[in-house]
Amino acid sequence: MNYLEKFETDLISTPAGNLSITFLGHGSLLMGIQGKNVYIDVFGEVADYSKLPKADFILLTHEHFDHLDPKALAAIRTDNTVVVCTEACKQQLQGGIVMHNGDKQILSGIPVEAVPAYNLVHKRPSGDPFHPKGSGNGYILTIGGKRIYIAGDTENIPEMKSLKDIDIAFLPMNLPYTMTPEMVADAARAFHPRILYPYHYGDTNLALLGELLAQEKAIEIRIRKMA
Repeated sequence: MNYLEKFETDLISTPAGNLSITFLGHGSLLMGIQGKNVYIDVFGEVADYSKLPKADFILLTHEHFDHLDPKALAAIRTDNTVVVCTEACKQQLQGGIVMHNGDKQILSGIPVEAVPAYNLVHKRPSGDPFHPKGSGNGYILTIGGKRIYIAGDTENIPEMKSLKDIDIAFLPMNLPYTMTPEMVADAARAFHPRILYPYHYGDTNLALLGELLAQEKAIEIRIRKMA
């Protein structure tokens, strides 16, 4: 069996062909279109990256070990791989393109926008947020004409709620570090993604999200193995 077949994969029809989304687990994703492989965050506990396709493109949302695993990253990286990261990630990498909140670039033919990802409510015992403002990124990619929002580790911040024209959204529900189902529902009602994937959700009650968004018929909630 092909190693990739052990993971769930969705196919999304686009004008440029099918976009595949493979759910590696936790906050880690693999997207493919027209022979290009795009990884979002890498974590060796969810997959054997040495058995996965080499990366054309890697997006790192922040430096925490379950999103930036240097060994896993090395297994899929080549001399031609484009790595997009934050300032804090850069300290663990050779090479890589740093993007700050608000930056926009076209990389390997893919428009990429870095957007804020941070906590407002959930904090460490010290009072510091788990994810401080300005440090981490979410990303909006335009692939095959589809606008895909990968939120990273964040809450339902104002910048998220003001997003427009999002076709596919990945929103985290890993408590206490990111969002409650109520926060995810609040954000989804604000920016109305056409497809909503809760991801990086740990032991959070997924059924509650469906109940909270039951009246939002234009939002399709898709549950995949992303604990």
